[in-house]
Amino acid sequence: MIRRMNMKKMNKILSVMMAAAMTVSMTACGGDTASDNPPASADNSAAATESAAAGSTDGQKYMIGILQQLEHPALDAASQGFEDALTELLGADNVTFDLQNAQGEQANCATIANNFVAGNYDLILANATTALQCSAAATSTIPILGTSVTDYATALEIDDWTGSTGRNISGTSDLAPLDEQEAMIKELFPDVKTVGILYCSAEPNSKYQATQIEAALDADGIAYKEYTASDSNDITSVVQTAVSEVDVIYIPTDNTMANNTETINNIALPAAIPIIAGEEGICSGCGVATLSISYYDIGYTAGQMAYDILVNGADITTMEIKTAPQVTKEYNADICSQLGITPPDDYIAIETE
Repeated sequence: MIRRMNMKKMNKILSVMMAAAMTVSMTACGGDTASDNPPASADNSAAATESAAAGSTDGQKYMIGILQQLEHPALDAASQGFEDALTELLGADNVTFDLQNAQGEQANCATIANNFVAGNYDLILANATTALQCSAAATSTIPILGTSVTDYATALEIDDWTGSTGRNISGTSDLAPLDEQEAMIKELFPDVKTVGILYCSAEPNSKYQATQIEAALDADGIAYKEYTASDSNDITSVVQTAVSEVDVIYIPTDNTMANNTETINNIALPAAIPIIAGEEGICSGCGVATLSISYYDIGYTAGQMAYDILVNGADITTMEIKTAPQVTKEYNADICSQLGITPPDDYIAIETE
């Protein structure tokens, strides 16, 4: 892509060229003087050029809005990873972040997204599904990158999914392979008869995960039952019902459940019902094991994508959704100990503060 140089940059280049010409002239007059100062190697020159280019935006300053659906460790890590990547790539002086937390309220998400659009921000990071949906409703022109979103086709109601959205939206997914999560249930609880699937009915990506897990359980002849809460007010009664009817509970990457793990644990642990979680934050609060991704990593990847859009002119409409580079089997040592569960050797204990 050809870019126009501004006058300041052109003058700088002309100055360098004139200085180089003068150096050549002086060298010609000085005879052997040049041999006392050997030229820099090609590798060193390339390194110097790369170093000078790092963090360069040709003077462009960027304003980035971060709409985070609510506060919990996974989303916090994704936002941090995004900020770190862009700060490294653009330079701290060239980017400003406006991080706004919607406190789990859809109305807040909509208001924040509209404010970003009114402010004509250069790009929006939508952290979690509702944040993505509200941002998508607010603008069709400002680039939107999602993160901590499980399935973009479900979130954006795209029927003919091809890997990219075809609009001003791309991003990273927090989906760990669901068939491997279902296999984890079988591995840890080979005698399981019924699995309870617990999620918030207001989160479409949670429903998507539930459907996929159910298909895997069906294939293995394991019974299941859904237990859904419309919001956090329903969780206590729903979990109380679940623990009285199932052997194991599965919770997908659900923001409402992630924000209420203490409530869930206070019911499930005394009832001795183990929970398999869709992500590390939920597992840390109430689960026995999870197939974990790094939310920091998917946020960081989203930051790299943002740089590609802002500086390199990448076409967001054709950018494919990216997933976490690796997954890890993890377990909650405290809850496993209390329930008498010994995970296999390839499980890693979740670090506690």
